[in-house]
Amino acid sequence: MSEVTLYGIANCDTVRKARRALDAAGVNVRFVDLRKDGLDPVRLQRWVEVAGWEALVNRRGTTWRQLPEDERAGMDEGRAFALMQAHPTLIKRPVIEHGANGEALEVGWNATIAARLGAA
Repeated sequence: MSEVTLYGIANCDTVRKARRALDAAGVNVRFVDLRKDGLDPVRLQRWVEVAGWEALVNRRGTTWRQLPEDERAGMDEGRAFALMQAHPTLIKRPVIEHGANGEALEVGWNATIAARLGAA
């Protein structure tokens, strides 16, 4: 498998688990820390188009819970995009780009994704 790019935050347990599994499988991983490095809006827009904003917004995390109720209510693609851009830790982690040109996208980490990436 070619290189994968894994987006997340360094202290996220799920990101650490994914990185360890990919590393153990010999997959070349380039890590991008969303908190430190931020996220290009063009890349985020591509993720929204491929995966959908509903899959990308982490409604179980601390960032979501800390948002004021009026910001969480009536969520739509435009509002979700703006919030993810302003608060990159609102994005479900990890987001993994892979494939010949990074065109394939995975959101989250589970056994199915691990198998698809050769880390099962």
